[in-house]
Amino acid sequence: MNILDTIVARKKEEVALAKQQLSLAELKDSPYFYRRVPSFKENILMLGSTGIIAEFKRKSPSKGDIHAGARVDLIVPGYEKAGVAGISILTDHDFFGGNMTDLSLGREMCDLPIIRKEFIIDSYQVYEAKSIGASAILLIGAILDKNRTLELAQLANELGMEVLFEIHDEKEMEQLNSCVQLVGINNRNLKTFEVDLNKSAQLASMLPSGMVPIAESGIGSPEDYLLLREVGFKGFLMGEYFMKNDDPALACQNFCNNIRSKI
Repeated sequence: MNILDTIVARKKEEVALAKQQLSLAELKDSPYFYRRVPSFKENILMLGSTGIIAEFKRKSPSKGDIHAGARVDLIVPGYEKAGVAGISILTDHDFFGGNMTDLSLGREMCDLPIIRKEFIIDSYQVYEAKSIGASAILLIGAILDKNRTLELAQLANELGMEVLFEIHDEKEMEQLNSCVQLVGINNRNLKTFEVDLNKSAQLASMLPSGMVPIAESGIGSPEDYLLLREVGFKGFLMGEYFMKNDDPALACQNFCNNIRSKI
C-alpha cells in the first residue's frame, strides 16, 4: 500500500466518525455556510496577479515536519500583504498537521479566496468545506472516478464554491467536467513523491481550451515559477518553499517582489 492509499483509507475512517459527530443540518448552521466567498479564478486571472496560491501547512508525508507549531494568525495575513492571489490551507491532521479550525481562522484573518486542501472522497467533506469558510475545494483525480468527480464538483458549485481538480497524468484528464474551474497539475507524483516540472509543462499543453492551469508542488525558485509561467500556467500553488522558513510571510514577500520585476 502506497502513501496515497494509506491516506485515503484513513480518510474513510475520519469521514465515518465525523458523520456521527455532526449532522449536515448542524454544518449548515455554521455562520460561514451562507456567506459569499471570493473567487479563485477571478483573482488568478486578474490583470497584474502573481497567480500565487500560498499554502499553510506544518508537515507532509514526504518531508516530515516543515514548520511545526506554525500559526495561521501569524502567517496568513502576511501572505495577503505580500500580494498572493489566494491561500491554501491543509485541513488533514494525521499526515499534514492541519485542522478545520485553521481554515476558519484564515477566513477571519484575510479577504482572499481560500481553498480547503484535503483528500475529499465524500460529499460530507464538501459540506464541511463550506461550513468552515472555504472558497474552493481540491478534488484529486488519482483517488476519484469520473462519476464521483462530477458529483462532488457539482455539489461544490451549488454551494457557491469553485473546484480545483488535480491531475498527474493524461488519463485523469478524462475526469474533467464543466463544474471544474481550475486544473491543478501536480509536479509531485503522489505515489512516489518525486517532482518533475517538465512532465507538468507537457500536461498543461494538452489541457482543453479555456481550462485555467495551476502548477502544484515542487516550485523551488523564481526560475521555476518563470519557466512554468512561460509555458502557460496561470496559477502556482506554493507551500514548502515558504513554510520551511522561520518567517514564511517574509519569504513570500521576498519571492513576490522578485518575480514582479520579471513578469
